[in-house]
Amino acid sequence: MYNVDVLVAEIGSTTTVVNAFNFNPEKFIGQGQAATSVLDGDVTIGLKNAVKDLESKLGDEIKWGEMLAASSAAGGLKMCVHGLVYDMTVRAATEAALGAGAVLKLATSGKLMRTDIAKVKEQNPNIILVAGGVDYGERETAVHNFEKLTDAYPNLPFIYAGNIQNHEEIKLIAEEKNIRVYITENVYPNVDELNVEPTRKIIQDVFEEHIVHAPGMSEIRTMIKGKIMPTPGAVMAAAKLLAEEIGDLIVFDVGGATTDLHSVTEGSPEIAETMISPEPIAKRTVEGDLGVFVNIPHIVDKIGLDELKKQFPNAEELIRDAKPIPETDAEKAFIERLTQTAISTALNRHAGKLIDFYGPVGKKTVATGKDLTAVKHLVGTGGALTRLPNRIDIMKNLLEPSTSPRLGPREGAQILVDNHYIMASLGVLSASYKDAALRLMQQSIGGKI
Repeated sequence: MYNVDVLVAEIGSTTTVVNAFNFNPEKFIGQGQAATSVLDGDVTIGLKNAVKDLESKLGDEIKWGEMLAASSAAGGLKMCVHGLVYDMTVRAATEAALGAGAVLKLATSGKLMRTDIAKVKEQNPNIILVAGGVDYGERETAVHNFEKLTDAYPNLPFIYAGNIQNHEEIKLIAEEKNIRVYITENVYPNVDELNVEPTRKIIQDVFEEHIVHAPGMSEIRTMIKGKIMPTPGAVMAAAKLLAEEIGDLIVFDVGGATTDLHSVTEGSPEIAETMISPEPIAKRTVEGDLGVFVNIPHIVDKIGLDELKKQFPNAEELIRDAKPIPETDAEKAFIERLTQTAISTALNRHAGKLIDFYGPVGKKTVATGKDLTAVKHLVGTGGALTRLPNRIDIMKNLLEPSTSPRLGPREGAQILVDNHYIMASLGVLSASYKDAALRLMQQSIGGKI
């Protein structure tokens, strides 16, 4: 019998992974995986099969002290957010949702119309977030939207993160309609001030309490300790933990369907003086068109098939026969090319830029978007950036000279790899065992940091 202190399960939409850890001293024991068994009517089947896979690798049965879990099964945490001004409260609410690990399906600004309500219904969200108005500012839009949405979706949980003056009115509406609402701090309390962390915490609490509806998930709740975290939120938690230790960083998570970027940085003081709108310290973006398996056609379109064929004459065959995990050298080289395009495109969308404009006093340079120029570490996780042979070079190619108008990471930043592919599990682990999670992360990215 192999004794394991903690087993962390990551229950994805297609694959379930279990990672085993011991303490005193901290050690990553091994990883098992199996197909997630949603279609079999019980996700516990996939979990048990992943444990069996781990046991086969260890050559013995395992016994664990406790189990923790993250999940994106049943399609993940689908959210719609609704605010007042798109570049202010809507963007703040969006940052809160994405940073918590949500799959953002729709964002609207201003008073909702009937057509907007119909669009929300098309997205079939799990949670609706209503914001709007700085504290002691405009009140009517958020109340109007909350009334309309609760009329249309009385069975959904709601989060209100808008003007503080509306709290009593929102409570009254919810009580009259018997609606479950979670009221938290304003995501945009003052002009040019973001306050997304309280809402992120509420979103993850609501996810764990209401949302995990995959068949058999109720049984998994009885098997685990603590809350079930949204998997992307767990990666963000790990990124924030690592940033506390080593400073500003960005995590690239390339998967089969999406490419997620998690940055933790305040940016440089020089750029901050020219920034025209605030950005969160911890920011997550999700590029749903940049996966290197499910979304290969989208990346091929970005590169151009003719261009690809210059390097890969049999590109059409490689596209047709693509596997979730490339096996041959030729397949790996092809996926490396796609991964390079995926992360460079995702970074371009995530990073801000410098813009020149001309006014009455001449040229003025301002900054817009997320400033990554102070980032000192690029961290690769996900299947592609932890397994491909040239993963280090792929990330090095993202570094830019200090003269670049794009506010991306600069030359000289260190490249790190989550070699054990355990960042999400360590994000879950950090909620209860922060120090142990950090030491295990040190081991995964190559020793002392």
